[in-house]
Amino acid sequence: MLCPHNEITIVQRSQRQSAVAAAAYQSGEKLFCEYDQQVKHYPEKRGIVHNEILLPANAPPEYADHNTLWNAAEAVEKQWNSQLARRWVLTIPREIPPDPYAVLVREFCE
Repeated sequence: MLCPHNEITIVQRSQRQSAVAAAAYQSGEKLFCEYDQQVKHYPEKRGIVHNEILLPANAPPEYADHNTLWNAAEAVEKQWNSQLARRWVLTIPREIPPDPYAVLVREFCE
């Protein structure tokens, strides 16, 4: 029986969290955080199947880059209790083959 799972969490500065660090972990990329001047990289993170940023039609195209997008999000939020990002975890049932994963998630997000 299929049992999908959906979890939404908030990246909060009051919890000493960073949107850049969260994006580096989720994407498996090495990102530079302008807020604390540190490189965020999690080489132990494995199993990333697909990585993509979906932008609205009116968003500047330079935000298609993880580093630019998440550093801009942190730069706009100045307060100690800022909510920097939201993280969605979608679990796709094992019965679905891995080939359509990216299409399924993209359609869900759109």
